[in-house]
Amino acid sequence: MPESYAGFIDAGYLRAEGARALGKRSVDVRLDASSVVEWLLSRPSGALEGQTFLRAYWYDGAFDTSHPEYGNQRRFFDAIAYTPGVQLRLGHIAERRSRLENPIRNALRNTAAGLGVEPNELLAEFNKNWTFYPDRQQKGVDTLITLDMVRLASRSVFETAIVVAGDRDLAEVIRTVQDYGSRALVATPNRVSVANEVLQLADDVIDIGKETLQTMLAARRL
Repeated sequence: MPESYAGFIDAGYLRAEGARALGKRSVDVRLDASSVVEWLLSRPSGALEGQTFLRAYWYDGAFDTSHPEYGNQRRFFDAIAYTPGVQLRLGHIAERRSRLENPIRNALRNTAAGLGVEPNELLAEFNKNWTFYPDRQQKGVDTLITLDMVRLASRSVFETAIVVAGDRDLAEVIRTVQDYGSRALVATPNRVSVANEVLQLADDVIDIGKETLQTMLAARRL
């Protein structure tokens, strides 16, 4: 079997850090899977010379089927799953009320009382001009990345892993992959967003530049 390399893409991480590097909000952009694959295909030089691209494992969080945004998200994920060179792997998204909502509303009530204004009137006016969005957190994505990288490395499926993620928990995953004889490269739009333990263990770090990010991140359709 010829030597190969595979990408392990934490889509939430790449979207958030890529948008930050471009001075945009992550909610205003979406990842273009084909552009990410093209970037991976352009890698075979230096440490990857002579290796062939296997595929990109794409990790993201999915809404529950009862969520009002499920349908649109599902169509987006279907498009990613049909992208040549991509295998889609989904965790789930947990939502909770914004942790800022209660403190801000309480501060407004206290301010209204101090000014002699009816609190409910002030809150009603505030609600016309501001919307609290729920805090969202991916669940299960790091577990999927861990299982896939270790399982595939143990079977010598790839010679090199290109990991686009930065969580500290990935340090032991990288160490295990290296123990199986594979190499692990970390790619990021921002090295500060990658845990030091991960940077120290990585066989190399690839900086994803702004020009590349502009091709990967498209404006979200309204």
